[in-house]
Amino acid sequence: MRYSFPGKVVLVTGASRGMGAAILAGFAHAGAVCYLNYYPDAEGANQRDAETVATGLRSAGADVRLVAADVSRFDEVEAMLKRIATEAGGLDVLVNNAGIIRDKSLKKMTLDEWHAVLRTNLDGVFHCCKAAVEVLRDGGRIVNVASIAGIVGIHGQANYGAAKAGVMGLTRVLAKELAKRQITVNAVAPGIIETPMLGAIKPEVRASYEQQIPVGRVGKPEDVAHAVLFLASEESGFITGVSLPITGGWF
Repeated sequence: MRYSFPGKVVLVTGASRGMGAAILAGFAHAGAVCYLNYYPDAEGANQRDAETVATGLRSAGADVRLVAADVSRFDEVEAMLKRIATEAGGLDVLVNNAGIIRDKSLKKMTLDEWHAVLRTNLDGVFHCCKAAVEVLRDGGRIVNVASIAGIVGIHGQANYGAAKAGVMGLTRVLAKELAKRQITVNAVAPGIIETPMLGAIKPEVRASYEQQIPVGRVGKPEDVAHAVLFLASEESGFITGVSLPITGGWF
């Protein structure tokens, strides 16, 4: 099935590269008005990547608009959603994809590394959901990008796993709170996916993971994007509060 989102307004956070860019591209090719959020780093790397993604999609006729905001800061998130409401009249789909990793064993993990991941990966999702419900149209969709790390324990990811488990818990609560407005709230829980984040994993660790994946390969960002588009579609209207593992059978 080919999904269609003509005229729908979609915000994807952390969409300058990797899974976020693939998810945004899926919506763009399906006719949505796409807001590409990126973190405004001091070096400007994220903005350059975001502009590259946007330029490629615009050349194919897509409507892609850039919005810089640090999701860990509620004031920036609130300003971003107000801009979208003003420009586009409202929001139909929110995809909370922005995230960071600071992997270390509990013994070596600093307090700053713990809090940085929680602020972006969990607080950021809460901030975006809280600001978005004010502009999200009835019948809208929220899809949170969690992780299999929030279900199974992965060595060195106490901060990341805790944050992603929190995202799945938040998903279940919001699904019930927003159901009366016919807004569904679901999550995807990717396993090992070929993204820039995967480069932070040691080659021997990656090889070990690959051997455990029954389909015999790591996932592609598009594997996640297809699932997100389904959960954002009208056809998934009776599915809410779900966290869907995307792992090639690993879990």
